Amino acid sequence: MTAERPRRAADLLVDCLAAEGCEYVFSVPGEETLDILDALSRHEGVRHITTRHEQGAAFMADVHGRLTGRASVAMGTLGPGATNLVTGIADAYLDRAPMVAITGQAASSKLHKEAHQVVDIVRMFEPVTKWNTRVERIRAIPEIVRKAFRVATLEKPGPTHIELPEDIAATSIQPADGSPPPVPLTPGHAYFPEPTDEAIAHAARLIAGSERPLILAGNGILRRGAAPELRALARGLHVPVAATFMGKGAIDDRSHLSLMAVGLQARDHVLSGFDRADLVICVGYDLVEYAPSSWDPDGSKRVIHIDTQPAEIDAAYRPEVELIGDIDGTLGRLLTAVLPLGVGGRDASERHQSREILVHADLRTQLLDELAAHESNTAWPITPQRAVADLRRAMDASDIVVSDVGAHKIWVARLYQTYEPNTVIISNGFAAMGIAIPGAIAAKLVHPSRKVVALCGDGGFLMNSQELETAKRIGANICVVVWRDDSYGLIDWKQRNEFGKPFGVQFGNPDFVAYAESFGIAGFRPSTAADLYPTLARALDVDGPSVVEVPIDYAENLRLTERLGALAIGD
Repeated sequence: MTAERPRRAADLLVDCLAAEGCEYVFSVPGEETLDILDALSRHEGVRHITTRHEQGAAFMADVHGRLTGRASVAMGTLGPGATNLVTGIADAYLDRAPMVAITGQAASSKLHKEAHQVVDIVRMFEPVTKWNTRVERIRAIPEIVRKAFRVATLEKPGPTHIELPEDIAATSIQPADGSPPPVPLTPGHAYFPEPTDEAIAHAARLIAGSERPLILAGNGILRRGAAPELRALARGLHVPVAATFMGKGAIDDRSHLSLMAVGLQARDHVLSGFDRADLVICVGYDLVEYAPSSWDPDGSKRVIHIDTQPAEIDAAYRPEVELIGDIDGTLGRLLTAVLPLGVGGRDASERHQSREILVHADLRTQLLDELAAHESNTAWPITPQRAVADLRRAMDASDIVVSDVGAHKIWVARLYQTYEPNTVIISNGFAAMGIAIPGAIAAKLVHPSRKVVALCGDGGFLMNSQELETAKRIGANICVVVWRDDSYGLIDWKQRNEFGKPFGVQFGNPDFVAYAESFGIAGFRPSTAADLYPTLARALDVDGPSVVEVPIDYAENLRLTERLGALAIGD
């Protein structure tokens, strides 16, 4: 610090952020956060990113936390600045992403009465945060910040919130009696326990006694970095894996054991083999991702629950045994326990040779055949399957796609093959539109050497397209791919399926290429279906952000519904 003025509470707050390893504060500047901003300007360890909307700031912190497992900060001023953060905070809450929200507030002398822009943000944030509080004593700041970061990152991770009134932020931290001023607390390390030997043995007996086990892989595997152990378990026992939308990448989709992603259709469990399975091993599975009634409608499946937390109560989700603890260690011990017993009376080698486990192979083949059938489809506008296939072809294994929410999310989740953990980011807990562009900016900050694509529908794109300026300004060279159909395509799909006609979902759009160029960003539009892949390749090679407008034919939505069954309205 090079400050010549007395150190204030705002300086202490920022020092505490640095002590927590906080890399970024994403915010829209405001009057009630002036002292915090000044402290940030004087601090070399924490980088401030100015965003164009507080929702964008919250989404950036959300995705940064999801990719790193560490909390960064989204900050807004009082009143509307704070309320603009809510959607991104709620997304982090249900998507289980660590983040810390900081909001300014009017002076403490105003909080007991009606005052300009003052609403009770602490109470407003209560339902969508794990913990939140107002700073009322300067000496409490180190404990408050330590608790906020600790609670945010402990399982299941999520957002916390600190409100700092402007008069407290501006107050000197030097005690009048000359005693030492408060200083940041040093973070410790929390280690997870593992299940007892008895619990492991119980689960091993269930697996060994099953004939057609299936693994349901959820987002918890990626949060805990347990994908290698999950893959080892699947290979060692020769058990197929279906991933939730947020669990994509837990299994390499090039593996013959991958049944791709589940979570789309009311009958999606049929396609994913749940109807054939006599045991479902749920690993890192969260009910907010995919309701258990969708894959076990009569509650008859035998279930093993493996996660960091006990199972949520649900009539359709009643595990026979729960293995609670760190997921990677649990999976390794479970594999060791099952191998001597075999599965269904056969060891893994025999199961490989008999090919019996590949009773599910037709499900995987259906999806791959659908992709292959559209790889050379010349239809215009472009089919979703062709658009997914060409995007996969343009991206390396470790490159990242951040999907917005809409009809395109369904196609990406279902057909975009994912090879590595955290290379497809989908919001499917809160499922908030507008997340893709700010999320992609955060992903590029975390992984600057990787290609990062924000895949949007035209509805979600315009919800936070102002953050294109942020990407340009800070040098986050993301590629934004916009599937254009001039409507809210997912709602159109559900309306046609439920009522036979759409209502209230059509809208107009600007020229997205010209729109991108108005930001000083390269804009692209393929002229034919065959031109899509080379257009994506050019856009990804640009030295700077880029936008690609892709005219899309969502007639395939209803064709998919006809083939697979009615679309679940509650998805």
